[in-house]
Amino acid sequence: MTPSTPLISLLINLHLSALQPLLHSALTPQNIMAMIFSNLNNPRSPPFFLHQSQTWPLSHGLRRLQSRTKTKPVSVSTIKVQADIAQKEDIVIVGAGIAGLATALSLHRLGIRSLVLEQAESLRTGGTSLTLFKNGWRVLDAIGVGHDLRGQFLEIQGMVVKSADGRELRSFRFKDEDESQEVRAVERRILLETLANQLPPGAVHFSSKLANIERSEGGEILLELVDGTRLYAKIVIGCDGIRSPVAKWMGFSEPTYVGHCAFRGLGYFPEGQPFDPKVNYIYGRGLRAGYVPVSLSKVYWFICFNRPSPGPKISDPSVLKNLAKDLVRNWPSELLNIIDLTPDHTIIRTPLVDRWLWPAISPPASDGRVVLVGDAWHPMTPNLGQGACCALEDAVVLARKLANAIKSEPASVESALTSYGTERWRRVFPLTIRANLVGSALQWDNPVVCSVRNNVVIPKLIRLGPLLEHTNFECETL
Repeated sequence: MTPSTPLISLLINLHLSALQPLLHSALTPQNIMAMIFSNLNNPRSPPFFLHQSQTWPLSHGLRRLQSRTKTKPVSVSTIKVQADIAQKEDIVIVGAGIAGLATALSLHRLGIRSLVLEQAESLRTGGTSLTLFKNGWRVLDAIGVGHDLRGQFLEIQGMVVKSADGRELRSFRFKDEDESQEVRAVERRILLETLANQLPPGAVHFSSKLANIERSEGGEILLELVDGTRLYAKIVIGCDGIRSPVAKWMGFSEPTYVGHCAFRGLGYFPEGQPFDPKVNYIYGRGLRAGYVPVSLSKVYWFICFNRPSPGPKISDPSVLKNLAKDLVRNWPSELLNIIDLTPDHTIIRTPLVDRWLWPAISPPASDGRVVLVGDAWHPMTPNLGQGACCALEDAVVLARKLANAIKSEPASVESALTSYGTERWRRVFPLTIRANLVGSALQWDNPVVCSVRNNVVIPKLIRLGPLLEHTNFECETL
């Protein structure tokens, strides 16, 4: 992730005035917009209590195969279903990423069984790391894995902001403004394995790519997989990422490219990394970078650069490394050293995208008994470090509402999904806009604007406290 937060205060100090012409230009009533921005700081809907449905047993035609998971010691197994047998499930989760596994584990903690379908042959543990603030850690504590993860990753004490020539512009300590704040960069691989290890055996089915989704005459949702497997589900939860087939089926548009791309990597220091536990940001013109220690031997880094289009996909990691270094060739040497010490297989380049969930225009989060979680519903740029945190929040909120509904009566399930969407929309829509605008501001390439940013805004105007308000999220243990 690229948790670039320093200039958020510019937007906050202006009371998000930059949003006003944008919002008034949209075909949205003023009263709806007033409601949106009066609830920026995580308003919560009243609790929603609902009723019990019957469960379907697994089909007798299942046969279990040994797991082909390549990451150890994840205790999940690959189960293949005979193509000519229609399996029935109460809850099917599409996608075994952070959102999918967190949702499955949240339901499991509440005594609700679910089946997770993952199209890959094993957990997709590629990528680098992601930054979790205190709202993310509160969710991980609620689902019982926070303690296991904390011991593996350094707690980040603060941030340092520098110019491209290495001059320090400002530094902050997180706990000086918010004693309860907790920030750690977490390896995506370890997070996924930790979540998966807490699920019962057979909870995740690999090599299960969704080919088609439709409603059956009996009201269930029919899922057809590429290998011919057919499953009937009472509830389908789409956790299948920014290019979600479930979201497409529900009528959502493709996420929008925001005009910049990011290189990411995970530097490896076999003798121990030398950096203080701080986020280090470096701002140039139309270009920014950063790095943060993850553990005693690993350092996550990113470079974000403007580009009019995403460009061709490049899979050769050595080419990606050279392209990344060329962008910051004359920047502080420690950044270049981290890139040099980055194993090729950890380097990725991705276009940054988001989706703005305009009221009365965008589809709702649920359609009957099909619902979306995380990036499948609200992809956002990583400028606030909230993409994974919001997906984790989604998981526990949805799990609580579904558990209450399933323990009541079937008719209340759709109401529970609607309640989830209403509550979470008020949280994620403003954050998506904020993240977009912060990224746009940080990617300015006008020399005068960049000079004002570096010499006035960052050194004199930024306050850390308001930057962290969006990380407030209450979450009780499941």
